[in-house]
Amino acid sequence: MAAGKGLDFQAALLRKTRWRPLEFVVWLVAFSLPLVMPSHALMVNEIAIVALFAMSLDLILGYTGIVSLGHAAFFGFGAYAAALFAKLVMPDPTVGLLVAIVLSGAIGALASVTILRGSDLTRLMVTLGTALLLLELANKLDWLTGGADGLQGVVMGPVLGLFEFDLFGRTAAWYSLSIVLLLFLLMRRLVQSPFGATLKAIRDNRLRAMAIGIPVASRLVTIYTIAAAIAGAAGALLAQTTGFASLDVLAFDRSADVMLMLVIGGVGWLYGGIAGAIVFKLLQDTLSTVTPQYWMFWIGLILVLLVLVGRDRLLKPWTWFGRRA
Repeated sequence: MAAGKGLDFQAALLRKTRWRPLEFVVWLVAFSLPLVMPSHALMVNEIAIVALFAMSLDLILGYTGIVSLGHAAFFGFGAYAAALFAKLVMPDPTVGLLVAIVLSGAIGALASVTILRGSDLTRLMVTLGTALLLLELANKLDWLTGGADGLQGVVMGPVLGLFEFDLFGRTAAWYSLSIVLLLFLLMRRLVQSPFGATLKAIRDNRLRAMAIGIPVASRLVTIYTIAAAIAGAAGALLAQTTGFASLDVLAFDRSADVMLMLVIGGVGWLYGGIAGAIVFKLLQDTLSTVTPQYWMFWIGLILVLLVLVGRDRLLKPWTWFGRRA
């Protein structure tokens, strides 16, 4: 009987790993946008980067239940690591990306010790403190990071030695989309594996997960390290495609924005990070053009409606005043 249940569980996991036709359409459209809409290639590149950042946060928030307000620490560290590597060592973007991923993962492994104990409120403060420490460190080490002026003079070489970064941003967009797709496949495989199932068990009830023999501490350290490495990859992509890294990449606004993206798109669902990034960046771009001084007011209003009405019913105004199911 137990063996039969185990086989059913494995079959359910395998079904979830299969791609649906709509997913192929989504990614084909994403890769075709820089060619179809070359004037918006820079926006596509930015959305791809913040979508990867949002998915990295979803690994610890949506799948593991770790609330973090300092995820920008790893994003910013990856950005500075890639920029400094290109400026001081070699301009190859792929090698710089790998270096940023490894170093960000190492910082995440060190910081993971701080989230093993305490409540959600404690973790909020500790993760925020980690980001603030790195922010102040980057500000003080101005001889290395450029301080408040930012790290300038970052020149990237061609991707794989073949594709030069152009002013229109098409190469940058395709480069970022390729990395996002690769890491999305890895994250998808991770969360839909038995390892991912243990993460969800920890999220739902940590004490029960410990009681049934799940090594909670090692799982938390592992997923926090992986999420930090992926956030570092997103930061590296930003630095490489813009040729610039500043204190802004470590600011609290980064962590707050990516949290808002998950609120919009939904947690515990990798495509939620992508959807939230698309909606948030398009709203930000549109509203800041229409009302430059008050665009945050309108985004806040939309978030309030999202919470009061619900994500599913927000686009159906005729159901707002009915009774929820």
